[in-house]
Amino acid sequence: MDAIKIAVMRIEGKWIWSLVLIAVVVAMVITNWKTNSNHSEDTNKQLASTGEEAANKPSKVLEKNSSFKPKPYKYQLRDASRDGTGKIYMGREISQFMCHTGINWLERAEREREENPKRAVQGLQLAENAVVADIGSGSGYYAFRLAQLVPTGKVIGVDIQSEMVDFLNNKAKELGIKNVESHLGKIDDVQLPGTSIDAAIMVDAYHEFSHPNEMMQSICHALKPGGVIYLLEYRAEDPAVPIKPLHKMTQAQAIKEMVVVGLEHVRTDDFLPWQHFMVFKKPQ
Repeated sequence: MDAIKIAVMRIEGKWIWSLVLIAVVVAMVITNWKTNSNHSEDTNKQLASTGEEAANKPSKVLEKNSSFKPKPYKYQLRDASRDGTGKIYMGREISQFMCHTGINWLERAEREREENPKRAVQGLQLAENAVVADIGSGSGYYAFRLAQLVPTGKVIGVDIQSEMVDFLNNKAKELGIKNVESHLGKIDDVQLPGTSIDAAIMVDAYHEFSHPNEMMQSICHALKPGGVIYLLEYRAEDPAVPIKPLHKMTQAQAIKEMVVVGLEHVRTDDFLPWQHFMVFKKPQ
């Protein structure tokens, strides 16, 4: 009997230790589950917070996609003429453009007699605080003259050649003119913010644009409603104007190309020796 009692006590002792061990394991499992549950909750909160921050943070992709992009225009192609590119826009062959190496020609003394830039500038109707873009500014021949008309505004000289941009920048510093700045554009986009300019002027440059339709789209985008575009081009109607044919434009051709991008023809003045002085307006 004593032996039996001892065996039973031993078995009961083992059961007790087994129960204790099971209780410990269960407690550990419960504790671990709670810890993981809390961790998951914290993680979810963190992810939710991160997601909310990401939603409130501007998307670089959206920012990039929201920028203006001109609609591509389908040009016709043919064999290039002597001074042309072979690219046809609304019946006109686009001319070759002047490289920065010809910058001295832009600064030639004969321009005073041939173009009368002083009279051209007098024909511009600009407020003193106007922001004006000189498209195809080159050496800044007109940009620095325009600066005098907008003492509290500014002139943005836009060119697609970095050498021209650098030249204008250096000249502005040399002359101490503070309200002229240069800006590098693209062949199909002036790269200016929407409704950021009051007026734009193009002097003997438009006919050289390789993508005239897209460029005019971008200029119209940058122009404020009611803003004005001044287009100066050598008169193709006048055979006495000693300029290569593709570097001249008729008034009718110019109007056709401006109207197609949504501009209104205001007037054409012919008070300059060789050039049309054409004025166009962006509708309100």
